[in-house]
Amino acid sequence: MRITIDLDLKAVVRWLVGALFLWAAVSKLANLQDFYTDLVAYHLPLPEPFLRLAAVVLPWLELFCGLMLFARFWLRAALTWVVVLCSIFVLCTGQAWARGLPISCGCLNLDWLPLGVGAKAWLESVAFAFFRAGLLLAAGLYLLRQTGSPPAAEGE
Repeated sequence: MRITIDLDLKAVVRWLVGALFLWAAVSKLANLQDFYTDLVAYHLPLPEPFLRLAAVVLPWLELFCGLMLFARFWLRAALTWVVVLCSIFVLCTGQAWARGLPISCGCLNLDWLPLGVGAKAWLESVAFAFFRAGLLLAAGLYLLRQTGSPPAAEGE
């Protein structure tokens, strides 16, 4: 008896993006104050109340996107949000990296992984976060393109 698993590229990419979004959301929700501190470290020209709001809303949005990607529920909406969020992540991490800010990205909790100090510092670096956000943006755009257009409204 031979068992084969036939996974298409779209499904694998969707699951990977969904898993990363869920991991990021849970990591942030576990300690919102640390995430807020990470946001402040980016020195963005945004008012403090907006950063506080972003620290509360962003993890929930990531959680819903990840869940929707796994469930294939409202897939276009979830992928649109993934693209929007990843575009923002690319801009924020890119400006921090270009300015040489020595910060952790604040994206993922890596404490449970058996990593050395150097590997953990590299994976938490803003430079790595920039490239990860770029790859996630590309994956989101790929998936959004593959889902096709929503059905046209009647009479169009």
